[in-house]
Amino acid sequence: MKRAFDMVLATIALVVLAPLLTAVAVVVRIDAGGPVLFRQERSGRGGAPFALVKFRTMTVDDSPVWDPARDVARVTRSGRALRATSLDELPSLVNVVRGEMSLVGPRPLPVQYLPRYDDHQARRLEVRPGITGWAQVNGRNATTWDERLAMDVWYVDHRTLRLDLRILVATVRAVLARKGIDQGAGITMSEFTGSDGRAHDEDGS
Repeated sequence: MKRAFDMVLATIALVVLAPLLTAVAVVVRIDAGGPVLFRQERSGRGGAPFALVKFRTMTVDDSPVWDPARDVARVTRSGRALRATSLDELPSLVNVVRGEMSLVGPRPLPVQYLPRYDDHQARRLEVRPGITGWAQVNGRNATTWDERLAMDVWYVDHRTLRLDLRILVATVRAVLARKGIDQGAGITMSEFTGSDGRAHDEDGS
């Protein structure tokens, strides 16, 4: 039922939001140039890798070393607006239609994080990752990694269609309120290095 729910809603959303998606793509292209979409390998259900798709919010940087200060400077004008409104996430609806993601579930994280989870945290991989989730409506990026991952596992143990609907409604409210977008100074999230680390969406987008 959850998969059918995801497919129907994601397909309808892509059709209804097509004009908005086109407009955002044009704005990103004019403001930032280069590719409109950003793709990064993330971990899906069972740890299987897939290419997450988002609108690009940062200038292209080929450096393999993450530098918070450099990343803040790389965010484009359109990128700041897209992040504040979460419109950069809309292309991920394609991932939902493909079956790589769900509308609701633990956020997909970079594949390099896989060996850093402890056994309990790794349970977040028992379900498809989501565009939004329990952690996103309970603090978003203004939480520690331990808190976020614990909320992900809580969702795995308590997931129902009713809870998913509740999370979707709460997501709209959180986006409108623009709460928990970053951890201050424009830094989205810090890198997850293991237990007790703080929650940098290493998207480089």
